Amino acid sequence: MKKKLSEFGTRKILLAAADIFITVFAALIANYILSFSEYSLSETEMIIPLVSGTICCFTALYAMRAYDKLWRYSKIKDYMSCIAGSCVGILAASFFDFISTKSPMNLPFVVLHIVFTICGTCIFRRLFRSAFISIEKETKSEKDYPRTMIIGGGTACAMILREIKNSQESMCADGKTAAHYNPVCIIDDDRSKIGTFVEGVEIVGSTPEIAKFAEEKKIELIIFAIPSCLGEEKKRILNICNETGIKVKILPFIGNLIFDSNNTLINQIADIKVEDLLGRAPIKFDNREIQNFISGKVCMVTGGGGSIGSELVRQIARYNPAHIIIVDIYENNAYDIQQELNMEYGSSLNLSVLIASVRDYFRMDQIFKKYKPQVVFHAAAHKHVPLMEVSPMEAIKNNIIGTFNTASLAQFHQTEKFVMISTDKAVNPTNVMGASKRCCEMIVQYLAQQNDGRTEFVTTRFGNVLGSNGSVIPLFKRQIEQGKPVTVTDPNIIRYFMTIPEAVSLVMEAAAIAHGGEIFVLDMGKPVKIVTLAENLIHMYGKEPYTEVPIVFTGLRPGEKIKEELLMNEEGLEKTSNELIFIGKQIEIDAETFPERLRILRDAASENNEALAVAELHKMVPTFITPEEFNGTIKHKHINDSDKSA
Repeated sequence: MKKKLSEFGTRKILLAAADIFITVFAALIANYILSFSEYSLSETEMIIPLVSGTICCFTALYAMRAYDKLWRYSKIKDYMSCIAGSCVGILAASFFDFISTKSPMNLPFVVLHIVFTICGTCIFRRLFRSAFISIEKETKSEKDYPRTMIIGGGTACAMILREIKNSQESMCADGKTAAHYNPVCIIDDDRSKIGTFVEGVEIVGSTPEIAKFAEEKKIELIIFAIPSCLGEEKKRILNICNETGIKVKILPFIGNLIFDSNNTLINQIADIKVEDLLGRAPIKFDNREIQNFISGKVCMVTGGGGSIGSELVRQIARYNPAHIIIVDIYENNAYDIQQELNMEYGSSLNLSVLIASVRDYFRMDQIFKKYKPQVVFHAAAHKHVPLMEVSPMEAIKNNIIGTFNTASLAQFHQTEKFVMISTDKAVNPTNVMGASKRCCEMIVQYLAQQNDGRTEFVTTRFGNVLGSNGSVIPLFKRQIEQGKPVTVTDPNIIRYFMTIPEAVSLVMEAAAIAHGGEIFVLDMGKPVKIVTLAENLIHMYGKEPYTEVPIVFTGLRPGEKIKEELLMNEEGLEKTSNELIFIGKQIEIDAETFPERLRILRDAASENNEALAVAELHKMVPTFITPEEFNGTIKHKHINDSDKSA
């Protein structure tokens, strides 16, 4: 009993005192109303109902847990405890009166007493809740929330505003609201909507007026709430938003929204991603083709712990393979993807993780003999251009010799398909890394020409991958977050971009539709200036480029091009079943001279004879030129184009 009393804190005492007062007052009001009829009670007769009613009501409300609820967070169903407690308490008191006095039950008095007690207890709790919300609003007023502009006055906007309103009125149990926003205005390109209201917030203008109203309304945050808007239109609107220097958040594509009690719409509003500014919709792939290709197969991924390799493994795992073999020389990455897959699939996924180098022919031969992979995705490679310029032997050993080892073993062990992952840097390369990847393409093409095995060889070629290891985006983010200048090598440098899932989906579909000997190229849309990406990313952090966050041009790095290409001059394009995937026509490899040149290159690299190895690489890849040559041609062409347009 003592423990129960100690748990009955100030809030509960306040509610209990109010309930006692309400029960007594309800009895007096009921009797006053009945005083005009024959059912009224005398002062003496009122004593027992008042005492017994108060005791029984309090006991019943306590038993119904009416004092255990946090009424400032209450829902309608919570008031049922008050209704039930009042009914049970007063009926119990009436029964006690009947037993003790032997007088018949005064039914009109009992009914009125119950009605007034229920009304009183429920109304008091409603006022109790409102008082807490008012106090909370005084403590944390809307002025403390960022003044927010919402782009798009449609269904998503209405849902966001309703959720903001509800979350600010009904606090979460930890005392924080679910949505820290103060909606000030809405922007919509439908001129007929201007001047109308969505959930009490006015649509003030169209997207060209974003900057005007952002300044006029002192906006601190912009929410892009048009989930169905994609491509160039989305890029146009986001660029206008970024020009304001205000932080932008974005609602995801409508198909990715989750509408349930545990995952609110507001919580799915996220910081805008750089890929949202690339000016094209996410690329869709034929999952049925991939499913038919992967299901029931033994799949090996070299470099399976890297950014591309690990995503390959994730996507392969979705299509019910018989076995996945991850091969990687870096054990930390391999361990990370192993643990991720174990948590996701448990024992339902047959997974082997092997630490090995593709340079080691005999170790790779051992793996092929033991696991007998039917499909090999070759993602293992050194990809960092400036580092490979300093250490060209490593690019040759790992990329070229590693690819030759893996591909030739795949052919020897009669693997069904070998998929080599290449890069746009292999096209007219100006650096050792790009030249080494072009040589890898030539190795795969050379083996495809042999026609002396069952293995189908295919190459996939794509541009820069957002968020991959070595990508500029993580570097830019670190620089901005640490308050340092953002470094861009050249104001004119442009690149093709795609997301990691898009790159991997290309590899998967290419493997599914390949028949051997193809180079698959993705239509990656328009190239993007790196400096534009830097400026947009700075805007996303709510800062102003060049003033709040300096952008420093450091000069082109060793081996770096101003502009990357996806096709060589000799290559044409053929369409595939996917309108965004094309086949580049392969250049015939001289079967007589190529093996001998490859042997010379391998021996020079093994002896770490850098001068000879790089010279041989130039011979093997005739399109391998110096960056000065290439960039000079591009700049000259750019000047001529500018003169013509002028």
